[in-house]
Amino acid sequence: MRRPERTSHEEARVAETLKKGSRVTGAARDKLAADLKKKYDSGASIRALAEETGRSYGFVHRMLSESGVTLRGRGGATRGKKATA
Repeated sequence: MRRPERTSHEEARVAETLKKGSRVTGAARDKLAADLKKKYDSGASIRALAEETGRSYGFVHRMLSESGVTLRGRGGATRGKKATA
């Protein structure tokens, strides 16, 4: 599977600014949390956001939780009652 090339200048800047393992504090953390929240609410997955920012899944998950996002379920088949149409 081929990965899509990053073409957005903003994505490249975010990944460059937030080197993996560096601490994100203060205003930078608030801005990152707001950006992640906006993208997640638009449909991006946690894994896609983690890859885009060069951070771990756990970091992105924690940032979203701290910003008050209601996380989506994992999807897939469920064993609940069938919905009636």
